[in-house]
Amino acid sequence: MSQTIRRKPKSARKVAARQGTKAKVRKAKATTGSTLDAAMSWLPFSEEQLHKIFLVAILGGAVALACVVANAAGVPMLANAQFARVSADAGFEVKRVEVRGVKHLNELKVYEKALAERDRAMTEVDLDALRAELLGLSWVKDARVSRQLPDTLVIDIVEREAHAVLRKDDQFVLIDETGHELEQVSRKDTGGKLIVSGPGAGQQVTELASLLQAAPALQPGVQEAEWIGNRRWNLTFRTGQVLALPEGDKEAASALVTFARLDGTNRLLGGKVMAFDMRAADRIYMRVPEGEGQEIASSAGAVPHGQAAAEKAPTTLIPADAEEQ
Repeated sequence: MSQTIRRKPKSARKVAARQGTKAKVRKAKATTGSTLDAAMSWLPFSEEQLHKIFLVAILGGAVALACVVANAAGVPMLANAQFARVSADAGFEVKRVEVRGVKHLNELKVYEKALAERDRAMTEVDLDALRAELLGLSWVKDARVSRQLPDTLVIDIVEREAHAVLRKDDQFVLIDETGHELEQVSRKDTGGKLIVSGPGAGQQVTELASLLQAAPALQPGVQEAEWIGNRRWNLTFRTGQVLALPEGDKEAASALVTFARLDGTNRLLGGKVMAFDMRAADRIYMRVPEGEGQEIASSAGAVPHGQAAAEKAPTTLIPADAEEQ
């Protein structure tokens, strides 16, 4: 025997509420779709292109993540090592070193640095590190290191130029225009270059060159220059005569020009005067051998030391055994 259970029919209120909810959902979907369609219409590409862009972005993110994981696991290092082995097996390893631009530098010192890379895969050669080592050599002003496949390292050297010779006690050292020491030489190998001496003289060679340019006629005759007290120069000419200049760039240049003019008219260089002192602004002191002062005074129009100061003579003669002023 069966029974039929009848459910209570839905009320009109519930039916109306459900229908209202469905209507709201349809309206919301229509609104959302129209808004999205409006936004899409403003984009400069189609919906299909947009899907492709999203796909590329997702794949790119996946690749980046994979690279991070691989780097953490040391995979790139293994790959580089494998690539280096493959390159070497294919003949791309250092077999030759070609050095260019060397004139004065001992070329063997360059090869000592470069041959440490011999039989190494070309991809494993650290060009910047090798260049830094080369710059540590005394003569090297600049260097360029490059690979010439399949098996050659090319090294281009820019050398410093020897500008003068620095006297250090009884040693002679070639220096460039900045005072950078290049190499030790013997006196006969100085090549006739200007010899400088005195504490700090190496750092003054640029200023000394400018000073000597004030009197070009005298410059070839200057053999040595001594930097005195870190403030002034004593010049020694090839005749062996010494000229003491005053302190100050302008004062020294002015004194040198005056001396050049006097030498042009009175032939001071090559004569019997042993030393010229121009540290005083109004006169020149000349040290001469004893007994020859009067003769030199007559020829130069000078007044022997000790004569009345009122005469204000431009030149004063000092016997060789007299105390320097």
